Amino acid sequence: MIERLEALIFDVDGTLAETEEAHRAAFNQAFGEAGLDWRWDQGLYGELLKVTGGKERIAAFSGRPAQDPFVRQLHGRKTEIYAALMKPGTIDFRPGIVELIAEARRRGVALAIATTTSRPNVDALIAAVLGAEALGWFVSIACGDRVPAKKPAPDVYHLALSELGLPASRAIAVEDSWNGVRAARGAELTVIATPSLYSAGDDFSEATLVTSPDRIAAALGWS
Repeated sequence: MIERLEALIFDVDGTLAETEEAHRAAFNQAFGEAGLDWRWDQGLYGELLKVTGGKERIAAFSGRPAQDPFVRQLHGRKTEIYAALMKPGTIDFRPGIVELIAEARRRGVALAIATTTSRPNVDALIAAVLGAEALGWFVSIACGDRVPAKKPAPDVYHLALSELGLPASRAIAVEDSWNGVRAARGAELTVIATPSLYSAGDDFSEATLVTSPDRIAAALGWS
């Protein structure tokens, strides 16, 4: 797929795991605790996912700026709820992802993350599935709060590549959404798209390959 593969860069939500229903539940619980009558059903949440970033989704829905103290506090509580939901045994990575990560490590291919979600969400998910020590397997964990612009801007991918110390020509991005594919292509990366629950209808025409997570290793010639 590329001549010399030295790193895999993963998106998180929808790519590593089908986490969006847990995020939606955490948003709704936070809204209820705040005395709000907001409830995001699957249809509405699917539309809001076109906006990258949790604070940004609340802002888009409420009409308040993302940096408004109310929005930040509400999102902070949502993040706490989500982390509490991420307990060992409560969620798994998508089929094939654990094996893909293990094979990459065996082959000496570096691992990185490029996501719009916040670092506590990443830590909670990886710790729940692989154990907290697995966070050390990733050379870079580039999150949306570390860059000026979130996906579909390429900023998180530029950051991940910088921390990997690699050019885009030696890495592959694994994404599940149109926003993610656009971000990775903006950084000139080869992209494997793996449509998920909420992104099955997205436009993946800019991806190099569209497949399921359990077929990525074969596409790379690893099996």
